Amino acid sequence: MTVTLVTGPVRSGKSRHAEDLLAAHRQVTYLATGPSPTGDPDWAARVEQHRRRRPPGWATVESLDVATAVRRARLPLLVDCLGTWLTGLVDACGWEDLSAARRTVTRAGTELLTALEHATVPVVLVTNEVGWGVVPPSASGRFFQDELGRLNAAVSARARVVHLVVAGRVIDLSSAPLVPDRPVRRTLRA
Repeated sequence: MTVTLVTGPVRSGKSRHAEDLLAAHRQVTYLATGPSPTGDPDWAARVEQHRRRRPPGWATVESLDVATAVRRARLPLLVDCLGTWLTGLVDACGWEDLSAARRTVTRAGTELLTALEHATVPVVLVTNEVGWGVVPPSASGRFFQDELGRLNAAVSARARVVHLVVAGRVIDLSSAPLVPDRPVRRTLRA
C-alpha cells in the first residue's frame, strides 16, 4: 500500500496538503500525535483549526502509539505529525536522560518503520524539517533536531511518495535519489 511522507517547515501548508491527498476518501483515521490543549490558547487554536478542516467522516484518534495505529488501520490513515510524536516520546521518558530518550526513540522508530513496510491501507505521514536553521545551543535541542532528521530520512526511504511543502508550494521528491547509507565513490565531471 502507498506510504506518503509530507515534510516541510512550520506553517508551510503541509497538513492541509496531507489532508488533500486523502480528500477522496469518505472515511479516514486522523492520528493526532500532539497533546490535547491544556492551558495554552495558541496550541488550542491550532488544534481547533485542524479539527474544523476535517470532513465529518474522518475519525480522530490521539495517541503516541503510531506503529500500532498503522498495523491496525483498516481505513486510510493520516499521521500528524512525527515531530510532535517524537516530542511526546521524549516527554514520556524525560529530557534529562538523552541516552534513555535515544533508546526509546530508536525502538519506537524501528517499530514504526516495520509497521509501514506492512501497511495495508494508504498512510500519509506529516513531519517537520527542523534542521535548516542554526544548530540548537542545548543538548536537548540538538538531540531533537538530529533524531527527527534521522527519522525523516528513514521514513522517506520507505515511502513511495515524498512531498516537500515550502511556502505553500508542493515539490515532489518521490523520484529524487536517496542518500546512500555509506559513502559511494563518485567521479565529479567538470
